[in-house]
Amino acid sequence: MGKLDGRVIVITGAARGQGEQEARLFVAEGARVVLGDVLEEQGTALAAELGAERARFVRLDVAVEGDWAALVGAAEEAFGKIDGLVNNAGILRFNALVDTPLEEFRRVLDVNQTGCFLGIRTVAPRIAAAGGGTIVNTASYAGLTGMAFVGAYAATKHAVVGLTRVAALELAGQGIRVNAVCPGAVDTPMTNPAVLDPSAGPVDPAGQAESVRAVDELYRKLVPLGRIGRPEEVARLALFLSGEDSSYITGQPFVIDGGWLAGVSPF
Repeated sequence: MGKLDGRVIVITGAARGQGEQEARLFVAEGARVVLGDVLEEQGTALAAELGAERARFVRLDVAVEGDWAALVGAAEEAFGKIDGLVNNAGILRFNALVDTPLEEFRRVLDVNQTGCFLGIRTVAPRIAAAGGGTIVNTASYAGLTGMAFVGAYAATKHAVVGLTRVAALELAGQGIRVNAVCPGAVDTPMTNPAVLDPSAGPVDPAGQAESVRAVDELYRKLVPLGRIGRPEEVARLALFLSGEDSSYITGQPFVIDGGWLAGVSPF
């Protein structure tokens, strides 16, 4: 028996990184998954690898309302219901606040904040119709504290924590639990696109190796556990919050950061 046997769960940003690992783990635990992402080639390949009986890929820009409606239709056509959602899709931009173009700020809000809102608004009624279930929103370490040079990102992740709490209050009566994962630094393409994302363009191998060493050294110093996080570790937390092991938990942000936030002074 898997921990998610019989469940149908939508995962956004599922083509790579944390979303990919969540999809793999959820399928291993018995779920059928609907993978939403703008990365069509990678998402389609992952769904094919997981198998048609267990996975479907649907192109989804989380900031586009019509894409959400199409995803729900495709999910219910394929699997008959939806009883879980992982709002994982997100983007990160580095910039000082005074140097951040309005277009950039709005794009981060569109994906990280509006995308999460649209996911809850669109999918929650379908989860309720299926008899209840779970929503897991991806917030961040930066949604619980300040972090220089990621103003747009931090603002959206604070908002995701707020949306999580409000949704938990409003949806509890419909049998829907809503929680948030708050990762610190995790080894994904989003956190180090120049090194890990092929779409960022060619990278000199020597420069790539040096960049990886620099990232490793940075988090060895910053994080009490001495390393950057792994996406499969975040996936295991999302699994916990999507299953019966967390049946009396709702409205909560769960930090998974190797102890990083514990060492941040409030003064």
